Parts: sequence; structure tokens; C-alpha cells
Amino acid sequence: MPQVDAAQIVHSIAEETHTPEETVARIYADALDQYRADARIHDYLPLFAARKVRATLRQNGTDTH
Repeated sequence: MPQVDAAQIVHSIAEETHTPEETVARIYADALDQYRADARIHDYLPLFAARKVRATLRQNGTDTH
């Protein structure tokens, strides 16, 4: 899997959800840390973390779509 640019992921989620990048970055870093703690394979962790951030923001009503 190609190297993932965390800044681009954060920016994309922030635009999609109309959430400040600082907030998204914090949630993304927390999600990534949680997955890294138990993962044996790290290739897809950025994808899983991004998915979790989107779900968290949707659940909290931040997403205006």
C-alpha cells in the first residue's frame, strides 16, 4: 500500500464534514493510536482511522450532509 499523507486525509475529512482541521487531526491521531496499539499489520490503519473519524463526526452531528 502506498504511503498515506495524514495531512491530506485530515484536510479531506475536514472539508467533507465542515469540521475544523484541528479537530479532525486530533480525532484522527487518537483513532490511529488506538488501532496501532493492537494491530499486527499496519498497512490499512490510516484507512480504518479515517473511517472511524467520519463515523464519529457523523454520530456527533457535525456532518451537515
